[in-house]
Amino acid sequence: MMKLYSGDLSPYSARVRMQIYAKGITDITLERPAHFGMPKFRDDHPIGRIPVLDIDGDMMPESEVIAEFLEQIYPEPSMLGTTPRETAHIRTIARIGDIYLMNNMFMLSPQSRAATRNQGIVDLLGGQVVRNIKALDKLIGSDGFACGGRVTMADCALVPGLFLVENVLPSVGVDDPIPANANVAAYWRAIQKNQHAAKTLTELHRGLEERREMIRSGAFDKMMAAAAAAHAAA
Repeated sequence: MMKLYSGDLSPYSARVRMQIYAKGITDITLERPAHFGMPKFRDDHPIGRIPVLDIDGDMMPESEVIAEFLEQIYPEPSMLGTTPRETAHIRTIARIGDIYLMNNMFMLSPQSRAATRNQGIVDLLGGQVVRNIKALDKLIGSDGFACGGRVTMADCALVPGLFLVENVLPSVGVDDPIPANANVAAYWRAIQKNQHAAKTLTELHRGLEERREMIRSGAFDKMMAAAAAAHAAA
């Protein structure tokens, strides 16, 4: 049985989890990795990030790579297109979710808890997210799905990406751009009613509340300090 090392708040992990749920895969277990953020985790997994798919001891990193691998070994139901062009469109929207939304938000999120916010970083990365939501508005489907009229790999990338935009962007002083883009706003309202997206969003919200509580209690700062000390000593 394969194992996915994952975390509730990891948007990249969420992307793969939603794919697993939508495809009805039952022989992959989900597990929070031991030693995450510590030198041992990076020794075992050189990229140092989750998700990681454990295939009988063969460790596969990177959410997009894992998603494509799962699509190949579990081809039904397909989460790609019925034509090469439709598949290309699905992958384009998935890249917007992964690179232009999630990646920018991932780099921006530390500013939400910084003692002194770097406004240059906020302006640069926040501006990129706002611009790319506008681009997404011109490409997204109008039937409640990203494209193709069903859940695809595009939705799996957009759901965690838009979650971050809605929940993190305002915390750095940037207005949530989703309501101002009618097609994205309509999609966001609709996709949250999908059972697989809803399950994934429940996990993301749970992870966000856990993180916020850790920040309030000071446990997060202690955890980060311990990880920094461990890396310095390694």
